[in-house]
Amino acid sequence: MSQNNLFLTPDSGDKSAYIRMMESTVHAIAEAVDHGQAYAGMGPYELRAAVHSEELLPAQGRSFEEILSEVKEKILPNLVRPMSTNYMAHLHSPALLETVAAEIILSTFNQSMDSWDQAPVATEIEVEVVRNLCKLYGYDEKGDGVFTSGGSQSNLSGLLLARDWFCNTKLNWDVKKFGLPEQFRRFRMYASEISHFSMEKSAHLMGLGYDAVAKIPVDDAMRMDMKAFREQIEKDIKEGFFPFCACATVGTTDFGSIDPMKEMRGICDEFGMWLHADAAYGSGVILSEKYAHRVAGLAACDSITVDFHKMFLMPISCSVSLIKDGKNFEALTLHADYLNREEDEEDGYINLVNKSMQTTRRFDALKVWISFRMRGKEGWSELITKCIDNAAYFYSQLAKRDDVEVIVKPEISSVVFRLLPVAGSTEDADTMNKRIRRSLLHNKGVVIGQTVCRGNTCLKFTLLNPLQNEKKLDELLALILSLR
Repeated sequence: MSQNNLFLTPDSGDKSAYIRMMESTVHAIAEAVDHGQAYAGMGPYELRAAVHSEELLPAQGRSFEEILSEVKEKILPNLVRPMSTNYMAHLHSPALLETVAAEIILSTFNQSMDSWDQAPVATEIEVEVVRNLCKLYGYDEKGDGVFTSGGSQSNLSGLLLARDWFCNTKLNWDVKKFGLPEQFRRFRMYASEISHFSMEKSAHLMGLGYDAVAKIPVDDAMRMDMKAFREQIEKDIKEGFFPFCACATVGTTDFGSIDPMKEMRGICDEFGMWLHADAAYGSGVILSEKYAHRVAGLAACDSITVDFHKMFLMPISCSVSLIKDGKNFEALTLHADYLNREEDEEDGYINLVNKSMQTTRRFDALKVWISFRMRGKEGWSELITKCIDNAAYFYSQLAKRDDVEVIVKPEISSVVFRLLPVAGSTEDADTMNKRIRRSLLHNKGVVIGQTVCRGNTCLKFTLLNPLQNEKKLDELLALILSLR
């Protein structure tokens, strides 16, 4: 196989090859989107057999056209299509066209966001985007942030900074130099019982273990119970524990419920704790003129997780970790002569690795920069508001029925519900709801979520597609009811 046309270079042949490969790929993708189903592919065993190969790396390579043909046959038809209004399973959004275009730019130029000399304009764009995001979420000029791989890493970043802040300010101990203090087994962080599992994962990665996470009960609205929160802290202090951080979930994974951040801020101040906001889901609400008040408490938090590959409708992955006082990023700073020299910083070269848990990172800030400038406040408000309005409408339709149990009124765009068996049915409700979800997936091209609430199997609509409308939601409900 010829080794010509390896990269995009100034050479006319390389440019022609680049354009040809990009165009043929784009055409293949567009041709594959020829129906409105969210999934029309194979089941797990059939699909596994179809893609199985004894030889991933053949002795002799093949042409791009041959490989693309195989992609068109085996891969494109079996991809889930989040852009379909029949897709409502997870916090997994369609991708706006301009952000897909941004992906081509950032992938082609392949900037590495650790040092300025690897990503000059990309570094300056990320700094500019972060500065504006801090302003958007209510932070002053001391605020700072860094892009990450997703909500789990943004949460880990915020919680790790909280741990080091506590050790430095309360225990006069520098974790970065000396490791964990001898009291570390008695550290406590607090999150609701339905918070994201990255709370426990973060505790493990920070050397504290799952047991360091005190899970607080939720109320009927699926928000952290403030009375139980205070009582748990007081109990832990009496037993010799060290409360260092609480996490407010701003959009729980299943219900989209929002913990009371302002009340949590007061309790955290009283007991000398950091307040982190896991707003991976709910951060998008800030752009809705109609609903932004629901997340107004974000400005009171010491750190905020923002995901752009959820409500912001951008390609995976794209997240940012914001902190109220950028000085706390010092916990992640370590200079190396081969990468982020101190002399460079003195001369104005910004090396973003100084505040990142990752070294190599993608230029994901470009997606935010392009889309924010293209859509503007009005356009973004319309997109976000439509999704929340759709959830409110669907909830209202479910709440009218006696044969459906709806769990909680949505605050964002998730609706969790449970179909009840018709009279005379011998099938229990859990089995029926599971069967209906599988039937929708494999027989109807409709992908919805499934979860458990109070021990019962439930179905879930996560409405992140602004193309969704009331007529379509009525049709989906009628389809689901017909499958009982």
